Amino acid sequence: MELFRQGTAERLAAEAPLAARMRPRTLDEFVGQEHLLAPGKVLRRAIESGELTSLILYGPPGTGKTSLAHVIARHTDSDVEQINAVTAGVAELREVIARAKDRRMLHGRRTILFVDEIHRFNKAQQDVLLPFVEDGTLVLIGATTENPFFEVNATLVSRSRVFRLEPLGEDALRTILDRALTEPDRGLGAFRVEVNEDAMTHLIAVSNGDARIALNALELAAMTAPPDGAGVRRVTLQSIEEAAQRRALVYDRAGDAHYDHISAFIKSMRGSDPDAAVYWMARMLAAGEDARYIARRMVIHASEDVGMADPMALLVATAAAHAVEFVGLPEAQIPMAQAAIYIATAPKSNAVVRAIGSAMSDVEERKADQVPLHLREPGHPLAAKHLGHGRGYKYAHDYAGGFVPQQYLPDSVKDRIYYQPSDAGFEQDIRKRLEGWWKGLKRYTPE
Repeated sequence: MELFRQGTAERLAAEAPLAARMRPRTLDEFVGQEHLLAPGKVLRRAIESGELTSLILYGPPGTGKTSLAHVIARHTDSDVEQINAVTAGVAELREVIARAKDRRMLHGRRTILFVDEIHRFNKAQQDVLLPFVEDGTLVLIGATTENPFFEVNATLVSRSRVFRLEPLGEDALRTILDRALTEPDRGLGAFRVEVNEDAMTHLIAVSNGDARIALNALELAAMTAPPDGAGVRRVTLQSIEEAAQRRALVYDRAGDAHYDHISAFIKSMRGSDPDAAVYWMARMLAAGEDARYIARRMVIHASEDVGMADPMALLVATAAAHAVEFVGLPEAQIPMAQAAIYIATAPKSNAVVRAIGSAMSDVEERKADQVPLHLREPGHPLAAKHLGHGRGYKYAHDYAGGFVPQQYLPDSVKDRIYYQPSDAGFEQDIRKRLEGWWKGLKRYTPE
Protein backbone atom coordinates (compact mmCIF):
# COMPACT_ATOMS: atom_id res chain seq x y z
CA MET A 1 0.00 0.00 0.00
CA GLU A 2 1.17 3.49 -0.77
CA LEU A 3 0.36 6.66 1.13
CA PHE A 4 0.00 9.72 -1.08
CA ARG A 5 -0.05 13.16 0.56
CA GLN A 6 -0.54 16.60 -0.91
CA GLY A 7 2.39 17.46 -3.12
CA THR A 8 3.11 13.86 -4.07
CA ALA A 9 3.21 14.70 -7.80
CA GLU A 10 6.09 17.15 -7.30
CA ARG A 11 8.08 14.65 -5.26
CA LEU A 12 7.85 11.69 -7.61
CA ALA A 13 11.22 10.09 -8.03
CA ALA A 14 13.12 11.10 -11.15
CA GLU A 15 13.35 7.47 -12.21
CA ALA A 16 9.56 7.04 -12.32
CA PRO A 17 8.09 6.44 -15.80
CA LEU A 18 7.14 9.50 -17.80
CA ALA A 19 3.44 8.61 -17.49
CA ALA A 20 3.73 8.78 -13.69
CA ARG A 21 5.78 11.98 -13.68
CA MET A 22 3.32 13.76 -15.97
CA ARG A 23 0.22 13.07 -13.90
CA PRO A 24 -1.90 16.24 -13.78
CA ARG A 25 -1.76 18.15 -10.52
CA THR A 26 -4.82 20.35 -10.98
CA LEU A 27 -8.14 20.26 -12.76
CA ASP A 28 -6.79 22.76 -15.28
CA GLU A 29 -3.92 20.41 -16.10
CA PHE A 30 -6.25 17.45 -16.55
CA VAL A 31 -6.77 16.72 -20.25
CA GLY A 32 -9.84 14.97 -21.63
CA GLN A 33 -13.11 13.80 -20.05
CA GLU A 34 -14.77 17.13 -20.78
CA HIS A 35 -18.18 15.50 -20.35
CA LEU A 36 -17.31 15.20 -16.64
CA LEU A 37 -14.81 17.97 -15.95
CA ALA A 38 -15.64 20.88 -18.25
CA PRO A 39 -16.71 24.03 -16.36
CA GLY A 40 -20.21 23.61 -15.03
CA LYS A 41 -20.27 19.80 -15.23
CA VAL A 42 -21.47 17.97 -12.15
CA LEU A 43 -18.21 16.24 -11.19
CA ARG A 44 -16.16 19.41 -11.56
CA ARG A 45 -18.67 21.35 -9.46
CA ALA A 46 -18.51 18.69 -6.76
CA ILE A 47 -14.70 18.76 -6.72
CA GLU A 48 -14.43 22.56 -6.68
CA SER A 49 -17.03 22.91 -3.94
CA GLY A 50 -15.47 20.19 -1.82
CA GLU A 51 -18.85 18.45 -1.56
CA LEU A 52 -17.50 15.10 -2.59
CA THR A 53 -19.23 11.76 -2.10
CA SER A 54 -17.96 8.28 -2.89
CA LEU A 55 -17.27 7.71 -6.58
CA ILE A 56 -16.66 4.84 -8.95
CA LEU A 57 -14.61 5.81 -12.01
CA TYR A 58 -15.26 3.39 -14.84
CA GLY A 59 -13.37 3.32 -18.12
CA PRO A 60 -10.54 1.83 -20.20
CA PRO A 61 -6.90 1.90 -19.04
CA GLY A 62 -4.96 5.11 -19.48
CA THR A 63 -7.94 7.46 -19.38
CA GLY A 64 -7.03 9.17 -16.09
CA LYS A 65 -8.84 7.30 -13.31
CA THR A 66 -5.88 7.26 -10.91
CA SER A 67 -4.80 10.77 -11.91
CA LEU A 68 -8.29 12.10 -11.29
CA ALA A 69 -8.30 10.59 -7.78
CA HIS A 70 -5.12 12.52 -6.93
CA VAL A 71 -6.43 15.74 -8.47
CA ILE A 72 -9.55 15.38 -6.34
CA ALA A 73 -7.41 14.91 -3.24
CA ARG A 74 -5.45 18.12 -3.93
CA HIS A 75 -8.60 20.17 -4.60
CA THR A 76 -10.36 18.92 -1.50
CA ASP A 77 -7.34 19.16 0.83
CA SER A 78 -7.49 15.47 1.59
CA ASP A 79 -4.98 12.70 2.10
CA VAL A 80 -5.13 9.75 -0.27
CA GLU A 81 -4.65 6.14 0.67
CA GLN A 82 -4.30 3.77 -2.28
CA ILE A 83 -4.90 0.04 -2.26
CA ASN A 84 -5.55 -2.65 -4.82
CA ALA A 85 -8.68 -4.73 -4.20
CA VAL A 86 -6.86 -7.88 -5.29
CA THR A 87 -3.91 -7.65 -2.90
CA ALA A 88 -5.28 -5.73 0.09
CA GLY A 89 -6.56 -7.88 2.93
CA VAL A 90 -8.87 -7.05 5.81
CA ALA A 91 -5.95 -6.28 8.14
CA GLU A 92 -4.60 -3.70 5.71
CA LEU A 93 -8.02 -2.09 5.42
CA ARG A 94 -8.26 -1.81 9.21
CA GLU A 95 -4.90 0.02 9.24
CA VAL A 96 -6.19 2.46 6.61
CA ILE A 97 -9.33 3.06 8.67
CA ALA A 98 -7.31 3.66 11.83
CA ARG A 99 -5.13 6.28 10.13
CA ALA A 100 -8.23 7.94 8.64
CA LYS A 101 -9.81 8.16 12.10
CA ASP A 102 -6.67 9.77 13.52
CA ARG A 103 -6.51 12.38 10.75
CA ARG A 104 -10.16 13.22 11.17
CA MET A 105 -10.02 13.60 14.97
CA LEU A 106 -6.55 15.12 15.40
CA HIS A 107 -6.18 17.26 12.28
CA GLY A 108 -9.68 17.60 10.86
CA ARG A 109 -8.52 16.21 7.53
CA ARG A 110 -10.48 13.92 5.29
CA THR A 111 -9.09 10.71 3.84
CA ILE A 112 -9.81 9.54 0.32
CA LEU A 113 -9.41 5.82 -0.16
CA PHE A 114 -8.57 5.04 -3.77
CA VAL A 115 -9.33 1.40 -4.59
CA ASP A 116 -7.96 0.12 -7.87
CA GLU A 117 -9.79 -2.84 -9.46
CA ILE A 118 -12.71 -2.25 -7.14
CA HIS A 119 -14.72 -4.93 -8.95
CA ARG A 120 -12.46 -7.42 -7.16
CA PHE A 121 -13.60 -6.40 -3.68
CA ASN A 122 -14.89 -9.38 -1.73
CA LYS A 123 -17.61 -9.42 0.92
CA ALA A 124 -15.16 -9.43 3.85
CA GLN A 125 -13.38 -6.33 2.57
CA GLN A 126 -16.69 -4.61 1.94
CA ASP A 127 -18.07 -5.41 5.39
CA VAL A 128 -15.03 -3.81 7.04
CA LEU A 129 -15.12 -0.72 4.85
CA LEU A 130 -18.78 0.21 4.43
CA PRO A 131 -19.53 1.58 7.94
CA PHE A 132 -16.65 4.06 7.64
CA VAL A 133 -17.71 5.14 4.16
CA GLU A 134 -21.22 5.73 5.46
CA ASP A 135 -20.11 7.78 8.48
CA GLY A 136 -17.72 9.94 6.42
CA THR A 137 -14.45 8.65 7.86
CA LEU A 138 -13.47 7.66 4.32
CA VAL A 139 -14.44 8.97 0.93
CA LEU A 140 -14.25 6.00 -1.40
CA ILE A 141 -13.03 6.41 -4.98
CA GLY A 142 -13.00 3.18 -6.90
CA ALA A 143 -11.50 2.56 -10.33
CA THR A 144 -12.45 -0.25 -12.66
CA THR A 145 -12.26 -1.17 -16.30
CA GLU A 146 -15.40 -3.31 -15.92
CA ASN A 147 -19.00 -2.15 -15.98
CA PRO A 148 -19.67 -1.53 -12.28
CA PHE A 149 -23.39 -2.20 -12.62
CA PHE A 150 -22.52 -5.78 -13.53
CA GLU A 151 -19.16 -6.40 -11.86
CA VAL A 152 -19.08 -4.32 -8.66
CA ASN A 153 -20.97 -5.38 -5.57
CA ALA A 154 -24.40 -3.77 -5.63
CA THR A 155 -23.98 -2.45 -2.07
CA LEU A 156 -20.93 -0.42 -3.08
CA VAL A 157 -22.58 0.84 -6.25
CA SER A 158 -25.65 1.97 -4.33
CA ARG A 159 -23.45 4.17 -2.09
CA SER A 160 -21.46 5.72 -4.93
CA ARG A 161 -21.84 7.95 -7.95
CA VAL A 162 -20.68 6.16 -11.10
CA PHE A 163 -18.79 8.18 -13.74
CA ARG A 164 -17.64 6.72 -17.03
CA LEU A 165 -14.32 7.91 -18.48
CA GLU A 166 -13.96 7.64 -22.25
CA PRO A 167 -10.85 6.77 -24.30
CA LEU A 168 -8.88 9.93 -24.99
CA GLY A 169 -9.36 11.55 -28.38
CA GLU A 170 -6.57 12.41 -30.76
CA ASP A 171 -6.51 16.08 -29.75
CA ALA A 172 -6.28 15.19 -26.06
CA LEU A 173 -3.43 12.75 -26.65
CA ARG A 174 -1.57 15.31 -28.74
CA THR A 175 -1.93 17.89 -25.97
CA ILE A 176 -0.59 15.43 -23.38
CA LEU A 177 2.37 14.44 -25.58
CA ASP A 178 3.23 18.04 -26.47
CA ARG A 179 3.18 18.93 -22.79
CA ALA A 180 5.50 16.02 -21.98
CA LEU A 181 7.93 17.13 -24.69
CA THR A 182 8.15 20.70 -23.41
CA GLU A 183 7.86 20.26 -19.61
CA PRO A 184 11.44 20.81 -18.31
CA ASP A 185 11.15 19.31 -14.84
CA ARG A 186 8.74 16.39 -15.05
CA GLY A 187 8.83 15.80 -18.80
CA LEU A 188 11.39 15.57 -21.58
CA GLY A 189 11.97 19.29 -22.07
CA ALA A 190 15.53 19.13 -20.77
CA PHE A 191 16.46 16.49 -23.37
CA ARG A 192 15.56 18.59 -26.44
CA VAL A 193 13.38 15.96 -28.10
CA GLU A 194 11.82 16.59 -31.51
CA VAL A 195 9.13 14.27 -32.92
CA ASN A 196 8.30 14.53 -36.62
CA GLU A 197 4.64 14.65 -37.64
CA ASP A 198 4.49 11.14 -39.09
CA ALA A 199 5.87 9.72 -35.86
CA MET A 200 3.45 11.76 -33.73
CA THR A 201 0.46 10.72 -35.86
CA HIS A 202 1.42 7.05 -35.62
CA LEU A 203 2.03 7.25 -31.88
CA ILE A 204 -1.42 8.74 -31.32
CA ALA A 205 -3.01 6.06 -33.51
CA VAL A 206 -1.32 3.08 -31.86
CA SER A 207 -2.03 4.38 -28.36
CA ASN A 208 -5.73 3.67 -28.89
CA GLY A 209 -6.89 6.41 -26.52
CA ASP A 210 -4.52 5.33 -23.70
CA ALA A 211 -2.29 8.14 -22.40
CA ARG A 212 -0.09 5.76 -20.44
CA ILE A 213 0.81 3.79 -23.57
CA ALA A 214 1.46 6.99 -25.50
CA LEU A 215 3.75 8.52 -22.87
CA ASN A 216 5.71 5.34 -22.17
CA ALA A 217 6.29 4.72 -25.89
CA LEU A 218 7.37 8.34 -26.36
CA GLU A 219 9.83 8.09 -23.47
CA LEU A 220 11.38 4.88 -24.79
CA ALA A 221 11.72 6.28 -28.31
CA ALA A 222 13.14 9.58 -27.08
CA MET A 223 15.65 8.19 -24.59
CA THR A 224 16.99 5.63 -27.07
CA ALA A 225 17.42 8.24 -29.83
CA PRO A 226 21.06 9.46 -29.82
CA PRO A 227 21.53 13.25 -29.78
CA ASP A 228 22.70 14.68 -33.09
CA GLY A 229 25.46 17.22 -33.53
CA ALA A 230 23.19 19.96 -32.19
CA GLY A 231 22.24 17.88 -29.15
CA VAL A 232 18.70 17.20 -30.40
CA ARG A 233 17.10 13.78 -30.03
CA ARG A 234 15.06 13.26 -33.18
CA VAL A 235 12.18 10.76 -32.89
CA THR A 236 11.22 9.25 -36.24
CA LEU A 237 8.36 7.07 -37.40
CA GLN A 238 10.65 4.05 -37.31
CA SER A 239 11.65 4.66 -33.69
CA ILE A 240 7.99 5.03 -32.65
CA GLU A 241 7.12 1.80 -34.46
CA GLU A 242 9.94 0.04 -32.62
CA ALA A 243 8.93 1.51 -29.25
CA ALA A 244 5.22 0.82 -29.64
CA GLN A 245 5.73 -2.58 -31.32
CA ARG A 246 2.07 -3.06 -32.15
CA ARG A 247 -1.35 -1.57 -31.58
CA ALA A 248 -2.39 -2.01 -27.96
CA LEU A 249 -5.86 -3.51 -28.19
CA VAL A 250 -8.05 -2.95 -25.13
CA TYR A 251 -9.88 -6.22 -24.83
CA ASP A 252 -11.01 -8.33 -21.90
CA ARG A 253 -12.52 -11.66 -22.89
CA ALA A 254 -14.63 -11.66 -19.73
CA GLY A 255 -15.72 -8.03 -19.75
CA ASP A 256 -17.43 -5.26 -21.68
CA ALA A 257 -14.98 -5.28 -24.59
CA HIS A 258 -15.84 -8.92 -25.31
CA TYR A 259 -19.55 -8.17 -25.63
CA ASP A 260 -19.09 -4.82 -27.37
CA HIS A 261 -16.85 -6.28 -30.07
CA ILE A 262 -19.05 -9.28 -30.80
CA SER A 263 -22.07 -6.96 -30.88
CA ALA A 264 -20.34 -4.72 -33.44
CA PHE A 265 -19.39 -7.80 -35.48
CA ILE A 266 -22.94 -9.18 -35.56
CA LYS A 267 -24.53 -5.82 -36.28
CA SER A 268 -22.08 -5.25 -39.14
CA MET A 269 -23.10 -8.57 -40.74
CA ARG A 270 -26.76 -7.80 -40.15
CA GLY A 271 -26.23 -4.37 -41.67
CA SER A 272 -24.69 -5.93 -44.82
CA ASP A 273 -21.28 -4.29 -44.35
CA PRO A 274 -18.66 -6.95 -45.17
CA ASP A 275 -15.75 -4.57 -44.55
CA ALA A 276 -16.89 -3.78 -41.00
CA ALA A 277 -17.60 -7.46 -40.35
CA VAL A 278 -14.08 -8.49 -41.39
CA TYR A 279 -12.56 -5.61 -39.39
CA TRP A 280 -14.31 -6.51 -36.14
CA MET A 281 -13.44 -10.17 -36.63
CA ALA A 282 -9.79 -9.21 -37.13
CA ARG A 283 -9.89 -7.05 -33.98
CA MET A 284 -11.24 -9.94 -31.92
CA LEU A 285 -8.80 -12.50 -33.31
CA ALA A 286 -5.84 -10.14 -32.82
CA ALA A 287 -6.91 -9.58 -29.20
CA GLY A 288 -7.01 -13.32 -28.53
CA GLU A 289 -10.73 -14.00 -28.66
CA ASP A 290 -11.67 -17.68 -28.94
CA ALA A 291 -12.17 -18.37 -32.66
CA ARG A 292 -14.73 -21.04 -31.82
CA TYR A 293 -16.87 -18.44 -30.07
CA ILE A 294 -16.80 -16.19 -33.13
CA ALA A 295 -17.66 -19.15 -35.36
CA ARG A 296 -20.59 -20.15 -33.13
CA ARG A 297 -21.96 -16.62 -33.33
CA MET A 298 -21.78 -16.75 -37.14
CA VAL A 299 -23.72 -20.02 -37.18
CA ILE A 300 -26.44 -18.45 -35.04
CA HIS A 301 -26.47 -15.26 -37.08
CA ALA A 302 -26.76 -17.19 -40.36
CA SER A 303 -30.16 -18.47 -39.24
CA GLU A 304 -31.25 -15.50 -37.17
CA ASP A 305 -30.71 -12.73 -39.71
CA VAL A 306 -30.37 -14.51 -43.07
CA GLY A 307 -32.41 -17.66 -42.60
CA MET A 308 -34.36 -18.87 -45.58
CA ALA A 309 -33.53 -15.78 -47.62
CA ASP A 310 -30.31 -17.70 -48.38
CA PRO A 311 -30.20 -21.16 -46.77
CA MET A 312 -26.59 -21.58 -47.92
CA ALA A 313 -25.50 -19.04 -45.28
CA LEU A 314 -26.01 -21.61 -42.54
CA LEU A 315 -23.96 -24.19 -44.46
CA VAL A 316 -21.12 -21.74 -45.05
CA ALA A 317 -21.09 -20.66 -41.38
CA THR A 318 -21.15 -24.27 -40.20
CA ALA A 319 -18.31 -25.11 -42.59
CA ALA A 320 -16.28 -22.23 -41.14
CA ALA A 321 -16.92 -23.50 -37.62
CA HIS A 322 -15.71 -26.93 -38.72
CA ALA A 323 -12.61 -25.34 -40.27
CA VAL A 324 -11.74 -23.76 -36.92
CA GLU A 325 -11.67 -27.23 -35.34
CA PHE A 326 -10.12 -29.03 -38.34
CA VAL A 327 -7.50 -26.47 -39.41
CA GLY A 328 -7.04 -24.12 -36.44
CA LEU A 329 -5.60 -20.63 -36.38
CA PRO A 330 -4.07 -18.74 -38.04
CA GLU A 331 -5.22 -20.47 -41.26
CA ALA A 332 -8.84 -20.81 -40.08
CA GLN A 333 -9.21 -17.02 -40.15
CA ILE A 334 -9.52 -17.30 -43.96
CA PRO A 335 -12.66 -19.51 -44.04
CA MET A 336 -13.97 -17.50 -41.09
CA ALA A 337 -13.59 -14.29 -43.11
CA GLN A 338 -15.26 -16.00 -46.07
CA ALA A 339 -18.24 -16.90 -43.89
CA ALA A 340 -18.49 -13.38 -42.44
CA ILE A 341 -18.40 -11.86 -45.92
CA TYR A 342 -20.97 -14.37 -47.24
CA ILE A 343 -23.36 -13.65 -44.39
CA ALA A 344 -22.89 -9.88 -44.64
CA THR A 345 -23.62 -9.89 -48.38
CA ALA A 346 -26.53 -12.35 -48.23
CA PRO A 347 -30.15 -11.16 -48.44
CA LYS A 348 -31.55 -10.68 -44.94
CA SER A 349 -34.67 -12.08 -43.30
CA ASN A 350 -35.52 -12.68 -39.67
CA ALA A 351 -38.62 -14.72 -40.56
CA VAL A 352 -37.11 -17.90 -39.10
CA VAL A 353 -36.36 -16.38 -35.71
CA ARG A 354 -39.80 -14.75 -35.62
CA ALA A 355 -41.40 -18.06 -36.49
CA ILE A 356 -39.77 -20.01 -33.67
CA GLY A 357 -40.27 -17.09 -31.27
CA SER A 358 -44.00 -16.92 -31.96
CA ALA A 359 -44.35 -20.70 -31.77
CA MET A 360 -42.50 -20.85 -28.43
CA SER A 361 -44.69 -18.07 -27.09
CA ASP A 362 -47.85 -19.99 -28.02
CA VAL A 363 -46.45 -23.17 -26.52
CA GLU A 364 -45.87 -21.36 -23.23
CA GLU A 365 -49.01 -19.22 -23.12
CA ARG A 366 -51.79 -21.05 -24.98
CA LYS A 367 -53.68 -24.21 -24.25
CA ALA A 368 -51.73 -27.27 -25.36
CA ASP A 369 -54.35 -29.28 -27.27
CA GLN A 370 -53.81 -32.90 -28.14
CA VAL A 371 -52.35 -33.93 -31.48
CA PRO A 372 -55.25 -34.09 -33.99
CA LEU A 373 -56.48 -37.64 -34.44
CA HIS A 374 -55.66 -37.81 -38.14
CA LEU A 375 -51.99 -36.95 -37.38
CA ARG A 376 -51.52 -39.51 -34.62
CA GLU A 377 -49.44 -42.59 -35.20
CA PRO A 378 -51.82 -45.59 -35.54
CA GLY A 379 -49.25 -48.06 -34.26
CA HIS A 380 -51.29 -51.10 -33.38
CA PRO A 381 -54.18 -51.74 -35.84
CA LEU A 382 -56.65 -51.58 -32.97
CA ALA A 383 -55.57 -48.00 -32.25
CA ALA A 384 -56.79 -46.94 -35.67
CA LYS A 385 -59.94 -49.00 -35.49
CA HIS A 386 -61.13 -48.17 -31.99
CA LEU A 387 -59.36 -44.84 -31.20
CA GLY A 388 -59.37 -43.24 -34.64
CA HIS A 389 -55.61 -42.68 -34.71
CA GLY A 390 -54.60 -41.71 -38.25
CA ARG A 391 -58.17 -41.78 -39.55
CA GLY A 392 -58.71 -39.18 -42.29
CA TYR A 393 -55.03 -38.46 -42.83
CA LYS A 394 -54.21 -37.55 -46.43
CA TYR A 395 -50.90 -38.83 -47.74
CA ALA A 396 -49.40 -35.88 -49.63
CA HIS A 397 -47.77 -38.00 -52.34
CA ASP A 398 -51.14 -39.35 -53.40
CA TYR A 399 -52.11 -35.88 -54.65
CA ALA A 400 -50.98 -33.75 -57.57
CA GLY A 401 -47.87 -31.78 -56.83
CA GLY A 402 -47.31 -33.71 -53.60
CA PHE A 403 -49.57 -31.36 -51.67
CA VAL A 404 -53.02 -31.57 -50.13
CA PRO A 405 -54.50 -29.06 -47.68
CA GLN A 406 -55.37 -30.39 -44.25
CA GLN A 407 -55.06 -29.28 -40.62
CA TYR A 408 -51.64 -29.92 -39.11
CA LEU A 409 -51.91 -27.71 -36.02
CA PRO A 410 -53.98 -28.45 -32.90
CA ASP A 411 -57.30 -26.65 -32.61
CA SER A 412 -56.05 -24.04 -30.11
CA VAL A 413 -53.64 -22.57 -32.68
CA LYS A 414 -55.04 -23.92 -35.96
CA ASP A 415 -55.23 -20.45 -37.55
CA ARG A 416 -51.86 -19.19 -36.38
CA ILE A 417 -49.18 -18.20 -38.92
CA TYR A 418 -45.64 -18.49 -37.56
CA TYR A 419 -43.45 -18.42 -40.65
CA GLN A 420 -44.08 -15.39 -42.82
CA PRO A 421 -41.48 -15.31 -45.61
CA SER A 422 -40.15 -11.95 -46.65
CA ASP A 423 -39.55 -10.71 -50.18
CA ALA A 424 -35.77 -11.11 -49.76
CA GLY A 425 -33.74 -13.63 -51.73
CA PHE A 426 -34.93 -17.22 -51.83
CA GLU A 427 -37.90 -16.37 -49.60
CA GLN A 428 -39.61 -14.79 -52.59
CA ASP A 429 -39.84 -18.28 -54.11
CA ILE A 430 -40.99 -19.77 -50.82
CA ARG A 431 -43.71 -17.14 -50.48
CA LYS A 432 -45.02 -17.87 -53.99
CA ARG A 433 -44.97 -21.61 -53.32
CA LEU A 434 -46.92 -21.29 -50.06
CA GLU A 435 -49.43 -18.91 -51.60
CA GLY A 436 -49.97 -21.37 -54.43
CA TRP A 437 -50.46 -24.31 -52.09
CA TRP A 438 -52.73 -22.63 -49.61
CA LYS A 439 -54.41 -20.32 -52.15
CA GLY A 440 -54.35 -17.37 -49.76
CA LEU A 441 -56.17 -19.21 -46.96
CA LYS A 442 -54.68 -19.77 -43.53
CA ARG A 443 -55.46 -23.43 -42.94
CA TYR A 444 -57.79 -26.11 -44.27
CA THR A 445 -59.56 -28.53 -42.03
CA PRO A 446 -59.35 -32.28 -42.84
CA GLU A 447 -62.22 -33.82 -44.75
